[in-house]
Amino acid sequence: MRRREKAVTEQAALEQILWQGKVCQLAIADLPTPYMVPLNYGYRDGVLYFHSGPEGHKIELLRRNPQASFSVVIDLGIVEAEAACNWGVRFRSVLGYGQVEFIEDPVAKRAALQLLMAQYADGKFEFPPAAVDGTTLFKLVIEEMSGKQSRV
Repeated sequence: MRRREKAVTEQAALEQILWQGKVCQLAIADLPTPYMVPLNYGYRDGVLYFHSGPEGHKIELLRRNPQASFSVVIDLGIVEAEAACNWGVRFRSVLGYGQVEFIEDPVAKRAALQLLMAQYADGKFEFPPAAVDGTTLFKLVIEEMSGKQSRV
């Protein structure tokens, strides 16, 4: 990172950003260009959890190549200045990559759905069996991540 003073290096600080984030941009290998998609997610213990419909471009790509990278950004607002070149953005972010694994076990799928919901709301949620069966759940086991913040 060129601007070392902006680096977020402590694991607890990185996790705080992941716990506070609401949208994860998932980048997946595709040709001729990478495929990126914004997703709801849940985070726990070095793993990002996602849900999806059972079919689609994203699922096809991940089954072919489970490597993916991600970005979570917390936008804290625009910093205005008199000179245009002095404007900026206040943010905290985490970038990383890892391997995707599909979750097939119904008990593990329910646990993943609870983690997803915990990202957005408190409480325990019920999931009808048909909804669990019809939902594809996968996790990205983070291999490496780094963080950056500006004007925080």
